Amino acid sequence: MRTRPLLVLSTVAAATLLLAGCSGGATPEPTDSPDASAQSSCLADLKSGAGSDAVSVEGEGAAAKVTVPEGTEIAEAERSVIVEGDGDDVAPGDLVSLRYQLVDATTNEVLSTSERGVDGVLPALLPVQQPQQIVDPTQSTVFTVAAECLPIGSSVVLTLPAAQEGSHPSILYVETIEELPTTATGSDVDPEEGMPKVELDDAGSPKITLPDADAPTETEVAVLKQGDGATVGAGDLVTVQYRGVKWSDGSEFDSTWSRDAAPSQFQTSGVVTGFKMALEGQKVGSQVIVTMPPKDGYGEGEINETDLVGENLTFVVDILGTTPVEQAE
Repeated sequence: MRTRPLLVLSTVAAATLLLAGCSGGATPEPTDSPDASAQSSCLADLKSGAGSDAVSVEGEGAAAKVTVPEGTEIAEAERSVIVEGDGDDVAPGDLVSLRYQLVDATTNEVLSTSERGVDGVLPALLPVQQPQQIVDPTQSTVFTVAAECLPIGSSVVLTLPAAQEGSHPSILYVETIEELPTTATGSDVDPEEGMPKVELDDAGSPKITLPDADAPTETEVAVLKQGDGATVGAGDLVTVQYRGVKWSDGSEFDSTWSRDAAPSQFQTSGVVTGFKMALEGQKVGSQVIVTMPPKDGYGEGEINETDLVGENLTFVVDILGTTPVEQAE
């Protein structure tokens, strides 16, 4: 039976960090983003060894052929640099684009790749700590350990010991391509009449001014900046900046901008309907605004100060990346 990549990467991540001597991830309930202080140092900064040095890589990108010679012993996590890039060093918490292959080190079978991305490239928000639940391989801290402390443009092989008895060791081959922007980069679009007013400060943080009018009874979405990247599909893992305010009093109730402007990542199927409607079908690089009634938010009911039930909500969202979730075989 083909090994499931998510099982491999989620199980092996903690073991990899332990072997390296390390201590150590949207509205509706996204994975918490790391704070700025956590992004300044590397998780493992692994060194090369006999196992990682034995791995050969021919070619690059989607055409790269990763081969582990028969009899190679992979007993610990090691990292060998195939090509050293010339960009800025990568750190935990960075948003980067990359190509990768996960290979069974015993059979040389390719278990997972980035081929589901446009041109075989995917965004990766390199986690500072392993999320409790991951829906796509790129969320594993194994990707952080592979890419960190090296310049953008580098390619590496990372050895991953067997996660449990009876399983095979594996090899993660990663090429980092570029550091991605953490604000929308699309072209400005004229605001739609009747929608809340949005002003951006120098850092790109939005100030939302609600109109002096009744809240809309249906969800309304407008594009503020039109991007030209990949299109967000149903169920994609998206990376965003956002700010949410209540229509009742204009107060902020959630925002990545208030958490050191660290982007957040979640699956579109895991958020409230109005937020999902704002994301799916939009292009990366876009900034959108959405207003939603309670039926598409947190439900109808009496408004109170402790939750969002009964509230009409407004979000401004910068769409930074989208990843089609890998389907289990």
